[in-house]
Amino acid sequence: MATRAGLTTERLVRAGAELADEVGFEHATPAALARRVGVRTASLYSHVKNAHDLKTRIALLALEELADLVSAAMAGRAGKDALAAYANVYRDYARKHPGRFAAAQFRLDPEAAAVSAGGRHAAMMRAILRAYDLAEPHETHAVRLLGSVFSGYVGLEMAGGFSHSAPASQETWTEILDALDTLLRTWPTASRPG
Repeated sequence: MATRAGLTTERLVRAGAELADEVGFEHATPAALARRVGVRTASLYSHVKNAHDLKTRIALLALEELADLVSAAMAGRAGKDALAAYANVYRDYARKHPGRFAAAQFRLDPEAAAVSAGGRHAAMMRAILRAYDLAEPHETHAVRLLGSVFSGYVGLEMAGGFSHSAPASQETWTEILDALDTLLRTWPTASRPG
């Protein structure tokens, strides 16, 4: 195999992300990527260190793409509208890019996490919560709840968990967003013993 002209780290990471969407993030390996771009696996190592580095770079790309999409969708929105915009982009991204969505869940080492768009995601989630006027630690609890609900629901939906029963998954999704809005507006903030 000849080295393909114009091979760059960015192009390889994008090709890796496309591969992840097609075959699953866990199968986006240097060997599979090398076959995809028509080079020897060893040729990739001047651009990515190893399989972990490739997965980290795909994760960083996915987090950045998702943050850009969420930011655009949330622009000029607040409260329930911002909540729905964030949630719907998250869900749509998972459907369109299942491998990248899985990559966005990849555990990053502290150095990679520090330069990732993860901070943007947290800031946007906290921006949504400003409309609900939650003080700490309640705001952090709410961020964790929203992340858990979005990730959990989308993960179950992607695995086909809701495809064999009524009502339709979209109906449930809409009701969940309504329920989250109600919960956030009435969040219990009183301190509880122990």
